[in-house]
Amino acid sequence: MIVNSLYLIAAICFIFSLRGLSKAESARKGNLYGIFGMATACVAAYFAASTTDFWFILAAIVVGGVIGVFIARVVSMTALPQMVAGFHSLVGLAAMLISFSACFAPELFRTSTSSGIKIMSLLEMGLGSTIGAITFLGSIVAFLKLQGIYNGNHVPLSLNALLASSICCLLLYFMLTESEEAFLLLAAVSLLFGATLIAPIGGADMPVVVSMLNSYSGWATSGIGFTINNDLLIITGALVGASGAILSYIMCKGMNRSLWNVLFTQGQLKSSDASTLGESRAFKGGAPEDAAFILKNANSVIVIPGYGMATSKAQYALKELGDLLKKDGISVKYAIHPVAGRMPGHMNVLLAEADVPYDDVFELEEINRDFASCDVVYIVGANDVVNPAAKNDPSCSIYGMPILEAEKAKIILFLKRSMGTGYAGIDNELFYAPNTMMLLGDAKKTTEDIIKAMRE
Repeated sequence: MIVNSLYLIAAICFIFSLRGLSKAESARKGNLYGIFGMATACVAAYFAASTTDFWFILAAIVVGGVIGVFIARVVSMTALPQMVAGFHSLVGLAAMLISFSACFAPELFRTSTSSGIKIMSLLEMGLGSTIGAITFLGSIVAFLKLQGIYNGNHVPLSLNALLASSICCLLLYFMLTESEEAFLLLAAVSLLFGATLIAPIGGADMPVVVSMLNSYSGWATSGIGFTINNDLLIITGALVGASGAILSYIMCKGMNRSLWNVLFTQGQLKSSDASTLGESRAFKGGAPEDAAFILKNANSVIVIPGYGMATSKAQYALKELGDLLKKDGISVKYAIHPVAGRMPGHMNVLLAEADVPYDDVFELEEINRDFASCDVVYIVGANDVVNPAAKNDPSCSIYGMPILEAEKAKIILFLKRSMGTGYAGIDNELFYAPNTMMLLGDAKKTTEDIIKAMRE
């Protein structure tokens, strides 16, 4: 009775946590709900354990807590997408290990009968191992891509189709025969499929990949719950799986693409010199002093943050610049594209870290109409989300994706380290527009120099 009550409390906390995390204003409260719910779940697991070796359970909780605190303190906000991908891989690995335990020791999980393992338990084990394996290795590949260690290669659609068909056949064979060899082969093929599924996906699609892996980890967790008869895991996994799937749909809608198109088309430029496409073209450069003069004489400014803001940690300087402009009576807004950065909500998290007011942050649909009347657009490291090629070039990989229509503003100040392309590997015509001034260098230092020039 106590355990079931604690499970119910934890499940309710997780529901309120997801609700709170859906908005920036209530995200902190949502995190607190999640923390309390997880602590309650750990206490419930302690009381529900059939073993008498409680010190082992406490030791596991303490070790996990210490590792979690260490990661939270040392991982920078820039590396948050990689951390999320790493956590997803651990969920997948847990699902695999529990499925293996249930297969090779079914008597411990009440999944067996006198004539063998229950048919539904075999299905749960097979699905848990399959989804866990795909999540595990797929998340590791995503981590390597986000970290810049692995760029990915083209994977033929026929190979992925063959692997998916093999998984279905092996799962059916395992359910009919209870073959341990088939179960091991199923896990191995699923691992390979996890790698080949994520490897060819381009950098511009990484936010969708992260949310999709989040969904996978949820379904893997739910599968674990069925395997070990844990209602809380079933509920929690379903919540995470469904919310991740919905978020993936929202992200795909924001890119005007289908999930199939994201997963099974090559998302990166094939040319080996993609990073230098724009190096030899003429553009109009400027100095911080020029930008300071332009900003001081503006009536309205829209800031568009991108991954370049994250890498240079320029959010605090942007907040200071925004406050300085507001003191002069200049309107300042922040425009967020749904796939800016490397994970859903990446830019919102960074701006919130710098205490940028929530009321100043607007999504694409809310602010696109304001660019035509805007005096200055201040772009910080964003590239693909403002690239007019998404509207004008049917041959490019981001064609059809809604963009922030920065090109409609009177003046564009574009902060970038170089004239190289963005993560999607596509040159940006906005660099060479007559109303664009390129400010090359570190975004944080450039913004600080602009602030200094404005004050002088």
